[in-house]
Amino acid sequence: MNVPELTDGDFHQEVVKSKLPYLVDFWAVWCGPCRMMTPVVEEVARLYDGKLKVGKLNVDHEIKTASEFGVSSIPTLVIFVDGKESERIVGAVPKDFLVEKIEKHLRPLKADKGNKSAGKEKK
Repeated sequence: MNVPELTDGDFHQEVVKSKLPYLVDFWAVWCGPCRMMTPVVEEVARLYDGKLKVGKLNVDHEIKTASEFGVSSIPTLVIFVDGKESERIVGAVPKDFLVEKIEKHLRPLKADKGNKSAGKEKK
């Protein structure tokens, strides 16, 4: 799955206003560990299609947004929930580690749906 590129111009519209949790990969072309993470991020995008949005932001081209979020080391993976940063992972990590971090942010969504239906049954 091709992960879309985010820009300074569309970051807030895409990420901050997203109804779904959003994983942003802050990266650069020259960064070896970033290139190692590309297939992992693409795999995660496939695995969570419809449950999690995934995008990449090139820190060399989109300096304003990278600076706004204090990205000083790459790769940096940030999970946003309800438009706010919920988790930050710095450096190359195994897929299992990334999936574990993502799952923490998806479970509350599943639990909320269960609570709503449970509430309806009680009425």
